[in-house]
Formats: sequence, structure tokens, C-alpha cells
Amino acid sequence: MDNRPVRRKRIGAVRHLLLAAAFLACSSQLLVVEANSWWSLALTPIQRPEMYIIGAQPLCSQLSGLSQGQRKLCQLYQDHMVFIGDGAKTGIKECQYQFRQRRWNCSTVDNTSVFGRVMQIGSRETAFTYAVSAAGVVNAISRACREGELSTCGCSRAARPRDLPRDWLWGGCGDNAHYGYRFAREFVDAREREKNYPRGSTEHARTLMNLQNNEAGRQAAYNLANVACKCHGVSGSCSLKTCWLQLADFRRVGEFLKEKYDSAAAMRIGRKGKLELVDKRFNTPTAEDLVYIDTSPDYCLRNETTGSLGTQGRLCNKTSEGMDGCELMCCGRGYDQFKTYKHERCHCKFHWCCYVKCKRCTTLVDQFVCK
Repeated sequence: MDNRPVRRKRIGAVRHLLLAAAFLACSSQLLVVEANSWWSLALTPIQRPEMYIIGAQPLCSQLSGLSQGQRKLCQLYQDHMVFIGDGAKTGIKECQYQFRQRRWNCSTVDNTSVFGRVMQIGSRETAFTYAVSAAGVVNAISRACREGELSTCGCSRAARPRDLPRDWLWGGCGDNAHYGYRFAREFVDAREREKNYPRGSTEHARTLMNLQNNEAGRQAAYNLANVACKCHGVSGSCSLKTCWLQLADFRRVGEFLKEKYDSAAAMRIGRKGKLELVDKRFNTPTAEDLVYIDTSPDYCLRNETTGSLGTQGRLCNKTSEGMDGCELMCCGRGYDQFKTYKHERCHCKFHWCCYVKCKRCTTLVDQFVCK
């Protein structure tokens, strides 16, 4: 009996299995690479190089999460990398503050993807995260210029505002918001501009969404900068003022972007390969507005597919009817009550001269956590 056909079938089956395994391995590697992000610079200690040599490799090769274009910028601007990490850290902290009373609270899950799989969904939350982190880079780089930490920039060269009183001096050393904005655009957007997805595809729509939200974050940090002044004169008479450009406190930037999050526009990819409104009754988003292409998960339960961590074990406010209230935070699952000791300073008195002395008070308070 001839067994050759059977052998051929077996060999063919083995080949198919090997090809499938290879494809899955490549796919998983692509997913891992895509999951990496420059946000990881916020969680990775970056040592400042002693000498900044154009084209030097060691520092940049040690940093994970950078795209090819970002790595090239790293090689050219090594002294900037510490501050990009600081900006990412500022953005993450502000995100966690703004969402501290929401089901999704901007939790970091690892040092590589930082926020995990939840960022693979083009949701409102993803839109805010991209915006606030881009704003954080503008903030950090602009201030590093002012402090003389970077070799390619210095104090702000912004023009004197027209409405500034004539007898006030325009000078000092302001935050270089213009340089911070331009460098943040080059670095943060580099990853998105390297992608070459088919025009009109879902992946292309996500790239356009990311670019829009990156720009909205940068615009927020740049446009909220204002004029700060300092008085000069005998005994504080303020007969003379010196003024300069100063970035707004980052909490104000976070609050502004949170308002943009609440009014974010739902978009879809159009026939011309551009984002268009899902509901044409709304106004077309400007460069300052956030956009999203996917509906948000409810974040109630832990879900490995979406990356949701769920709300089990989260503290909630029994008396609140908002998102931090136990009914909404716990998604109707109920909550457990326990008592805990709260320590705080109390009975503070000012002593001459010049310090304040407080006592330490302990109270027993009720707390509630989601089931």
C-alpha cells in the first residue's frame, strides 16, 4: 500500500501549523511594540548624560518605548529627555487627580505600556490622556529653557503685549512656551507620523485622533500662559513693574482639558480619509477640542480584553450622588463599610517668632469600599 498521499497531507498540515505559529509570534511582537509608549519615561529613572555629543547612542538605547523618530530626536537632544520624562510624569499625575473620583482613575499598570490595554480603545479617556501628557511636555520643556537646563533654548522671546502699561518693563526671564510647544509637537507626534496605515482604515482614524488630541493638549498649555509681574520700589511702593510670560499652573491646564473631555466630539473616518462628526448637528471640533472614535467601556468589572481594572475595592462616598458616590462607583454591586483611624493636625497656634505648633488629633471615621 502506498502511504505517500498520507505523508504529504501530514507534511502539509505541519507546514500550516508552523506558518500559523510564526504569524502569531510576529503578531504578538507587533502588539507588544505597539503597546510600548514614550509615557514609560515617566516611570523610568533617566540619568543626565555628562556630555551631550550629537549622535551618541548609550542614553537613547537604554530608553524603552521610543519610536524610531523619537529615538533620533533623543540622540540629537539628549539633555531634553529628563524633562520629557518629567512632563509625562506631570501629565499622569494630573490625569489621576482629574479622574480620582471616576470609575477609570488613570491607574498605571506597568512600566512599559503605562496604562495597559485600555489605551488601545479610542475612547474619551484615551483622548484626555494623550492631551494631558502632551501638555505636560510643553510645560516641562518650556520651564527647563527658562532655568537654563537646555543647550538649544533660553528665556522666552515673546513680544511685549500691546495692552501692557507703557511704564511697565517687559523682560525678566519667562517660560519659553514657543520652544516648548514646537519641541513637544516634534517629539510627541513623531510616533503617529511614522505610521503608514491605509487611508480611511480604522488604524488611520486612530492615528488622526491621537494627533488631534496631542495638539489640543499643547494648545491648552500654550494658550493658558499669561503675563506675570513683579513690583520694584522703595518699601514695596510698586512704582515700577517688570513683567514676563509665565505658563499657567498645570492644575488649571488639567481642569481646562477635563472640560474638553466632557464636551469631546464623537468622530468617524469619512470617505476622504479624514475624521468627521458622527452627529452633524454639533460644531466641527477646533484645534483645542478633544475627539474620540470609540465608546468607552463602563469600567465596572475587571476585563483583560479591554484593560479595565474594575471598581472592586475602590473607596466611595456614601452620601454623594455623583460619580464618586457608592451607587455609581460600585455599579450597583453594593459596598462594604469599615472604620479607620484618621490622623490630622489640629489646635494649631502661632508662636512668636516665628513658627506654628500643632497637636496631632486622631478620629475614628467610616469608610466605604465597593464589593
